[in-house]
Amino acid sequence: MPTTRPLVAFLVLTAALLVFGRPESGLAEATGDPLKLTTGFYVDPASPAAAYVRRHPEDAELASKIAAQASARWLGAWSGDVQAGVTAYTTAADKAGKLPVLVTDNLPGRQCGIGGGAASDAAYRTWIAAVSAGIGTRPAVVVLEPDALARLDCYPTPEWDGRIALLKYAVGVLAAKNPNTWTYLDAGNVTSGDAKEMARRLRLADIGKVRGFVLNTANYFTTEQSVARGTEILQALGGGTHYVIDTSRNGNGSDGSSCNPPARKLGTPPARTPAPVDLHLWLRTPGESDGPCGLTPDLPTRTFSPVLAHRLITGI
Repeated sequence: MPTTRPLVAFLVLTAALLVFGRPESGLAEATGDPLKLTTGFYVDPASPAAAYVRRHPEDAELASKIAAQASARWLGAWSGDVQAGVTAYTTAADKAGKLPVLVTDNLPGRQCGIGGGAASDAAYRTWIAAVSAGIGTRPAVVVLEPDALARLDCYPTPEWDGRIALLKYAVGVLAAKNPNTWTYLDAGNVTSGDAKEMARRLRLADIGKVRGFVLNTANYFTTEQSVARGTEILQALGGGTHYVIDTSRNGNGSDGSSCNPPARKLGTPPARTPAPVDLHLWLRTPGESDGPCGLTPDLPTRTFSPVLAHRLITGI
């Protein structure tokens, strides 16, 4: 009588692939749902807010309202060996059964030529491929290059094709190599020009290969404003995609400034939301500086300030 062991082994392997994704060799054959592979978002134990709370355990309000919430880890030229760092981060999240959120910010020159970023186009391609390799088949959410499309106008028109080509490369790598990652192209905020033009740029960057786009990254516009903007972009795209909103600091909306303005407030915590909005995320950790400006004129970007944090808690 023929043995059933080969059939059993095949079924077990098939089930494992459905849950965990394909092995790293070759292209992914299907895109998984990272939310089905996890239970909630990963809270980074090494975030600046968490580090502050360890030094100041008496600050229970900051601990519960900011440090205990899941926020994104930003990746850029400052990240060192990015593949090793992303591997360690996504592995820790995977072991905890939680979903990590990553933001890449490393295009050459970054937004509007503010400096930093990869030294060349080739260096960026190598770098983003290392980010992808660090994620592998583990579940993740990735936001690609804040304001890269929204602020194309800062660059001479002849440079647009090259910058969009880098975004297309990043989209292609993540779509092919990371079957359990939801990737979102940054689409600016409610002031980022005509929705039809933004949709055109998203198409040029191959948005159809990834999950969708993101609005309000590190900004302050209300969720309602962002939903209205997202609806316009979706209509211009003809549907067929999804988006997420950064709600980390939008509780009081925007006063027109995006650089450490006063009287802003925490927004709703990270959560899954009804379609077509996939998620509310905290892409900027509340309390991290937007740069040397506003309430903290001497504080570098991404440096944590308990003053900024408590102002966002109180809304003053």
